[in-house]
Amino acid sequence: MPNNSPASVPMPEQAPLERVENFSEVSLGYSAEAAIEEAMRCLNCKNPPCVTGCPVNIRIPQFISHIASGRFEEAYREITDTNSLPAVCGRVCPQEIQCSGKCVRGAKGEPVAIGRLERYAADWHAENSRSAALPDKETKKNGHRVAVIGSGPAGLTCAGDLARLGYDVTVFEALHKAGGVLVYGIPEFRLPKEIVAREIRGLEARGVNVVTNTVIGRTMSIDELFEEGYEAVFIGSGAGLPLFLGIPGENLLGVYSANEYLSRINLMKAYMCEYDTPIKRHRRVAVVGGGNVAIDASRCARRLGAEEVYIVYRRSMEELPARAEEVHHAIEEGIVFKLLTNPIRIVGDANNAVTGIECVEMALGEPDAGGRRRPIEKAGSNFVLSVDAVIDAIGTASNHLLQQTTDGLEANAKGCLVTDSTGATTRDGVFAGGDAVTGSATVILAMGAGKNAAKNIDQYIKSRQAPMKNT
Repeated sequence: MPNNSPASVPMPEQAPLERVENFSEVSLGYSAEAAIEEAMRCLNCKNPPCVTGCPVNIRIPQFISHIASGRFEEAYREITDTNSLPAVCGRVCPQEIQCSGKCVRGAKGEPVAIGRLERYAADWHAENSRSAALPDKETKKNGHRVAVIGSGPAGLTCAGDLARLGYDVTVFEALHKAGGVLVYGIPEFRLPKEIVAREIRGLEARGVNVVTNTVIGRTMSIDELFEEGYEAVFIGSGAGLPLFLGIPGENLLGVYSANEYLSRINLMKAYMCEYDTPIKRHRRVAVVGGGNVAIDASRCARRLGAEEVYIVYRRSMEELPARAEEVHHAIEEGIVFKLLTNPIRIVGDANNAVTGIECVEMALGEPDAGGRRRPIEKAGSNFVLSVDAVIDAIGTASNHLLQQTTDGLEANAKGCLVTDSTGATTRDGVFAGGDAVTGSATVILAMGAGKNAAKNIDQYIKSRQAPMKNT
């Protein structure tokens, strides 16, 4: 019998006062019984709108039906037929505005918790399947080679899909560990790094070769990749250059970009005593921005011992772009939201160390070109927030290295690579997707771009093959 409850089955979590003392995962996952109960809420729509909301087109009703029947391995196989990173997506995708956001159940109650069920299937497979690190079946190689630049979600998805099609794929990663933003940007308490490593091991088992410590554009160029026999190149290098506020005081000691702050913590494990990555513990921290990165940085600061942590955001809570679940967790953990507040100066002492951040109050005016109400400064509303650290989390931009070292590779005014609907760039044989094209966006949108490019790389290479002569 279907479960007609208007409310989804809650997922157990660490208590707020407990979790701010550690970096362990906050959400603890469903039990088998809870997963089956939640799966039985699915109406199994004939024309499921949830699938149209998924950038990688997972067959959602089918995998949920398997879970409802207790066929967890079948659910995993159903998901991974289109998604190479299910354990990642189940944790960090914004399901509330994508698949679950379109769920029919949501019209008269809470939508089906699709992400939680996807996570359950992936975790069950890892814990119970003997073939967790092995390919489902041997893929016959087609004799063609493709290079992928960047091992973030776009690059890994593109590589996985191409490997399924028989391509010899090599992923080149600039850092010492593969995973891109999944390892340097997203904190352990949201996405454990062993899960990312497990997903990458699964891709390697399918034949994907991952090469780290290799900066394409420095170690070798895109032209040299073609000279070495790669027939196409996919750029999934992300948008890793931090943006700054451009206000006085940003050169003071105690000012960080969110990229640096999170990389030290996540990639270099500064929070673990056995690692000697230097990172100062601050008492009062202001994080400027309202996206998921800002929330991540604030929650990390809290776990590193900060007594007071502020999110400084110039619009209201309604315009805050971060996921509702992450905002909820942050509030539970004592993060203070200073909304309708805009920084204009960072204040320092005689030793050039941060002592505060001067802000002004804002009001929301008419909508701007993007549809969001434009914040307007309130005259005479200046005040100083007493802090000893400021973290800029206002966005990132693409690195221009590949454009500078590759003839014919064009970027737009924002520095993002120019592509068409197939993912093809202005340089023949070079495709791109993810944040390198769109600017900073979500993991699942990057994965969708990688999947789209893989399909079109396959078509591109096939179109260049000479037709066989009749004998």
